[in-house]
Amino acid sequence: MQLKISTWNINSVRLRLPLVQHFLASEQPDVLCLQETKCRDAEFPLGAFRDAGYTHIAINGQKGYHGVATLSRLPLELAEKKAFCAKGDARHLSVRLTDGAAAGLHVHNFYVPAGGDEPDPVLNEKFAHKLQFLDEMQAWFTEGEIAAGRAVLVGDLNIAPLEHDVWSHKALLRIVSHTPVEVERFARVQGAGPWVDVMRHLVPDTEKLYTWWSYRAADWNAADKGRRLDHVWVSEALRSGIGSLKIERAARSWERPSDHVPVTVVLEV
Repeated sequence: MQLKISTWNINSVRLRLPLVQHFLASEQPDVLCLQETKCRDAEFPLGAFRDAGYTHIAINGQKGYHGVATLSRLPLELAEKKAFCAKGDARHLSVRLTDGAAAGLHVHNFYVPAGGDEPDPVLNEKFAHKLQFLDEMQAWFTEGEIAAGRAVLVGDLNIAPLEHDVWSHKALLRIVSHTPVEVERFARVQGAGPWVDVMRHLVPDTEKLYTWWSYRAADWNAADKGRRLDHVWVSEALRSGIGSLKIERAARSWERPSDHVPVTVVLEV
């Protein structure tokens, strides 16, 4: 069975609902994981997604900030909403697919804290929170053996770890999302699975690869100062099933876009 999974930091699901509907109609993933939905569970537009054929939905939201949602055409059950850093932020959601060849496969949907602007945990509480969040992810993956079976992890992890995951490695070494301390934490989190980086499994490390472009650029496409902040990982059990990758770069030019674009992978499960 081929399983098509997409991930997208939508930066307000209600504001950008037409964009998501358009994407679902054109790309038709089996599972779509959204981050930064920015609404409480009771305000989530369930009806619109059910009308689009995504009748199996799990959400973890909060008022105005953060929030993750997993929408599926395949039956699923909620596995866990993991709380990190004792803050109660809605930043994680795990579901278990329950039907056919995909039965038993876990999909983890993450939204890691951005970390603010100053890469110093003493001076910047947001950066300290980000590092703690990563440490707790690592501990959970290790102790809980989260990637021991068939598992997929997707989301906005807010770190561009490799040299060609950013437009300029040298220029961004002191910029939050690409600092050495974050990259080192990121490697430990990935290794704790161990997780396979699907995007770099398919695209060589020597090639530029971006999923996010700032709103600040007057012409984002011409400047092309992107970063790869969105990721797809799979457990070792799924490595041999890694198929294809699509980054919907054109979505950055859609009307009232998110600053992230959808990433879609196809896995043989």
